Amino acid sequence: MDALSYAANTVLDEDTDFIIDPVPANDDAADHFIKHNGVMIAGHHIIIDLFGAKHLDNNERIQAAMKKCVKECGATLLHIHTHVFEPNGGISGVAVLAESHISTHTWPERGYAAFDVFMCGDAQPKKAVKILAQAFEAADVKVTELARGEGA
Repeated sequence: MDALSYAANTVLDEDTDFIIDPVPANDDAADHFIKHNGVMIAGHHIIIDLFGAKHLDNNERIQAAMKKCVKECGATLLHIHTHVFEPNGGISGVAVLAESHISTHTWPERGYAAFDVFMCGDAQPKKAVKILAQAFEAADVKVTELARGEGA
């Protein structure tokens, strides 16, 4: 797992490893950029690979897992669209959020799913890792974390 680096005096949320910054990143916070390690960023992008996963051809489960992620991460759902591919039943989908998106593509025949969770503002996308791992009974999970928009 590629971990984000933090300053020694950084206060982290114990559930997410993300910085808790009680002071708004800018005066009006209208653009929802956040402060990470003293630098303004657009948000956190979590890349989640599930291996040895189950139920990856279950469209209702995919959508329910996305909705649970949205709720638990503190995001705002605008729209979900998924597509089931034949004959293997793989699913591609996206949940469009006010804070950005959750997307997926699954390979049920390989027990593999790729999820991207990108959220800005106060949303906590890292909470999606546990939700997705449990929903699809993954044997192994690889997580890559990116800070997006630094320098914008």
